[in-house]
Amino acid sequence: QVQLVESGGGLVQAGGSLRLSCAASGRTFSAYAVGWFRQAPGKEREFVAVISWSGHSTYYADSVKGRFTISRDNAKNTVFLQMNTLKPEDTAVYYCASRYYSGIYEHTVMPNEYDYWGQGTQVTVSS
Repeated sequence: QVQLVESGGGLVQAGGSLRLSCAASGRTFSAYAVGWFRQAPGKEREFVAVISWSGHSTYYADSVKGRFTISRDNAKNTVFLQMNTLKPEDTAVYYCASRYYSGIYEHTVMPNEYDYWGQGTQVTVSS
């Protein structure tokens, strides 16, 4: 089992920045790819960013590319999502999720392929 806890959400003005954290406990977190997803009211959960367990591979949704950066510190069992130049359309509950992979570059953007999820953290961007 892997337990995930997100933090760092809040209210920010458009153009501002937030840094989300996803802290893990349980099994060896360094063997797990981690993805960030978000869900706005009345919308489907959507992929935001993902990082392989090694950190060697990352991938972003087009809507956040160039503004968000995903990174990880395996020694601290934490994955980060740095969000810059935030827009009102980034408003959502943000979730992190993890899945075990053996390959150093492996990851997935499909939410139904993840095994563990956090409870989410609210991000609100005002215009």
